[in-house]
Amino acid sequence: MVTGLIFIACSALVLLALSIGSVDIPPATVIRSLLGTENGPEAFVIEVLRLPRIVMGFLVGAALGVSGLILQSVVRNPLASPDIIGISGGASVAAVAFLSFLAPSVGSHWLPVMAIAGAMIAAAIIYLLAWQQGVTPARLVLIGIGLSAAMGAATTLMITLSPITTTMTAYIWLTGSIYGSDWDDVSAFLPWMAALLPLALASGRTIDLQEFGDTLATGLGLAVQRNRLLLLFLSVALAGSAVAYAGAIGFVGLIAPHIARKLVTRHFTALAPVAAMIGGALVVAADLIGRTLFDPLDLPAGVFVSAVGAPFFIYLLFRQRY
Repeated sequence: MVTGLIFIACSALVLLALSIGSVDIPPATVIRSLLGTENGPEAFVIEVLRLPRIVMGFLVGAALGVSGLILQSVVRNPLASPDIIGISGGASVAAVAFLSFLAPSVGSHWLPVMAIAGAMIAAAIIYLLAWQQGVTPARLVLIGIGLSAAMGAATTLMITLSPITTTMTAYIWLTGSIYGSDWDDVSAFLPWMAALLPLALASGRTIDLQEFGDTLATGLGLAVQRNRLLLLFLSVALAGSAVAYAGAIGFVGLIAPHIARKLVTRHFTALAPVAAMIGGALVVAADLIGRTLFDPLDLPAGVFVSAVGAPFFIYLLFRQRY
């Protein structure tokens, strides 16, 4: 019932996002356009300008939400998320390095590939540094936070040394934005989601066992270290692909799993769809605010997600007494 209600709320949010903007369109016209019975000028605004942007935002938020849910379950830490433990930082370093040194010669279409590769390399470094006769959740988080700070410094250094045009592009990318997303971007990102989300759902039993702790999970027959590595790879792939196409939108992977746990059972297979929908709704709502509240400016969605996420993170720190 809760999942169904969240789905209805997300559908209403999408309808609202399609209806309002620099040109307001009645919801009835939006519905007719989606059903293919509206061919006026409003159909172009809906189907070409707004809908791919909203679909991309929802997919990105869903990927970040599920990625954060996997991380929090595997490392058994409510503060874990792709941006906090360094995965998004690795993608950011690779993306900014590409924009600064390679994009003028090879073209910007390789940016997603570089960002995903950066996220994978960062995750591998974190895992190797955390290895000490196995990987413990505490070491994984602490080393991830340290590496995230180091990569943040490297990113800032490259931005400082780059030309002004590259600096502006990098700053927008680092803030996180789905501005200008089209159906080609959606088509490129959709296969990642189609492959990774079913794998995440299929890993639900393994993730639930890991939450019991290493000793009990091993006693129940789970190969803890091997499965932890595979689950981390799955989380990195989800976060890296999302960051590659929308920039470093922060805090979605932190907020969405916490809200999901307040609404449904703690079993992963029930949590994952809810975390995905909440993550998608967060990004779509933030993008809607960014392009309507300050019209004619179109502000990056990451600004408004961070405005909610930073206080939420401080609240979690206070509650956990870290």
